[in-house]
Amino acid sequence: MNRYPFWKYALLALALLVGGLYALPNLFGEAPAVQVSAAKTGMILDAASTERVEAALKAANIATDSVRLDGASIKARFADTETQLKAKDAIQKALNPNPDDAAYVVALNLIARSPAWLSAMNASPMYLGLDLRGGVHFMLQVDMPAALTKRVESLAGDVRVALREKNLRHGGISRNGQAIELRFRDTATADAANALIKEQFPELVAVLSPDGAETKMSATINPVAARKVQEQAIKQNITTLHNRINELGVAEPVIQQQGLDRIVVQLPGVQDTAKAKDILGRTATLEIRMVDESAEARAAETGAAVPFGAELFKERNGMPLVVKKQVVLTGDNLTDAQPGFDNRTQESAVHLRLDAKGARIFRDVTRENIGKRMAIILFEKGKGEVVTAPVIRDEIGGGQVQITGRMNTMEATDTALLLRSGSLAAPMEIIEERTIGPSLGAENIAKGFHSVTWGFVAVAIFMCVYYLLFGVISSVALAFNLLLLVAVLSMLQATLTLPGMAAMALVLGMAIDANVLINERVREELRNGASPQAAIHAGYDRAWATILDSNVTTLIAGLALLAFGSGPVRGFAVVHCLGILTSMFSGVFFSRGVVNLWYGRQKKLKSVSIGTVWRPDGGSASGSSVVEQ
Repeated sequence: MNRYPFWKYALLALALLVGGLYALPNLFGEAPAVQVSAAKTGMILDAASTERVEAALKAANIATDSVRLDGASIKARFADTETQLKAKDAIQKALNPNPDDAAYVVALNLIARSPAWLSAMNASPMYLGLDLRGGVHFMLQVDMPAALTKRVESLAGDVRVALREKNLRHGGISRNGQAIELRFRDTATADAANALIKEQFPELVAVLSPDGAETKMSATINPVAARKVQEQAIKQNITTLHNRINELGVAEPVIQQQGLDRIVVQLPGVQDTAKAKDILGRTATLEIRMVDESAEARAAETGAAVPFGAELFKERNGMPLVVKKQVVLTGDNLTDAQPGFDNRTQESAVHLRLDAKGARIFRDVTRENIGKRMAIILFEKGKGEVVTAPVIRDEIGGGQVQITGRMNTMEATDTALLLRSGSLAAPMEIIEERTIGPSLGAENIAKGFHSVTWGFVAVAIFMCVYYLLFGVISSVALAFNLLLLVAVLSMLQATLTLPGMAAMALVLGMAIDANVLINERVREELRNGASPQAAIHAGYDRAWATILDSNVTTLIAGLALLAFGSGPVRGFAVVHCLGILTSMFSGVFFSRGVVNLWYGRQKKLKSVSIGTVWRPDGGSASGSSVVEQ
């Protein structure tokens, strides 16, 4: 009756083994480290870069636990924070002899102390949130007027193209603040232009007014469209920040909107505020411009003055190139960028896909400039670099663009990734910053650990005293639940925060509730005169429906917190929901497996150790720890 088949015990043993292995890395803690990343687009860190870091540490006589290439960065681990700080200075001097033109980002970090054999099994500790691990916190103010100005500039170019297509002559288009101003020589043309703008640009509100012998038109963005531009600017900036920071290897960053025009950025484990600012500054803006191929421009590339209406940039190989200031397209018109190969030459290439508006503009520009060069420029930290400047061979329509020239496969992949990440819709300014040190994080971890530990001990003592052996089994199941919860969080690489540790302590109390229901149900069956084996069987079977109902309703509340919450609330909800699932497994299936293992093979079982069973007649049947039937 109360026997598990072998496969169920094997499943429980496997769950215990896997849970133990994947929870184990959390016991080793984290070690101070120095992280080295590339500061320039297209720069690749390889084994030679790792050797340079090792040589710098050896020259400074600094001992290190390990130096390894981890993805796109090099991480050097040290025994203590004092050695970490010395190592950072030594690496910074060796890799960046010119601080004004740094080729590498050297930042303080924390990495796991897990042994290599655990890392080989992809067993990693949970990510710790800012309140537990320490790190940096920024509040960024988005420049909304700049977002509107950028949109007005884009609309001015669209209006110019639309008027040219309809052959409506005007006396010039200019931007005055956040308004587009046009001048017309006669009223009829002005009225036709006004009708065109109302038809094709509903987000603009145009007003006509006489200006001497001419008619002046002033077009501004209507309030509804302006609000939409601002909302999109916030969303695009958040997406771009996510892409930039994720590429730099910062584990589980928190990037979320706060208010109408502010963004909160939290980078756990990063202790260097200056370098964290540098990470945030690595947002790229894409612009496509025509190359200035005049004689004055060629002379400017050799040291002469740059002609009016042009700018001088450098290509990736360091060669100067003069391009026109007028922007043909920006990253706003780019919908996708993927690495690939040129079908004709089999060279590495980047394949771009433009939106409908960008495709139309690009088709017109390429048709009018066949045989000329077009430059694709990336701006990082205010500095522009020409990624490539191909010659336009033919009209390019359909929104499919291919970039080739002087790129290997890795450079094509990196360029596509950077282009795909998008650009900032509006500039941002840091208005608040603070650093949470590792010592404060360690104190929070200690407090959270103590709360979970003492909560577990208190629950276990109560269960053992009140339910005797069944209480001991319930406590073992509770320990298994805690092990399983930590293992699942580690396997999912979830971020544990202080509210998450509070949820973990709460889950302990909720998890034991299932065993209380089971134990009381077994007692009830014993009071009704059932045999011990029948009471155990009926207790687990009949308590299951109640346990399932109570946990499902609690899980629904947790999922609501997970869906609609943010920040600390979401961290609480993640642990809460996972804890409910693990508690159902451990409280019912695992505890029953232990009970079956202890009592199930006793054919003539006469007693079970479950505490005092009160009889309906007011008496009780109990020994010191045994109830006999």
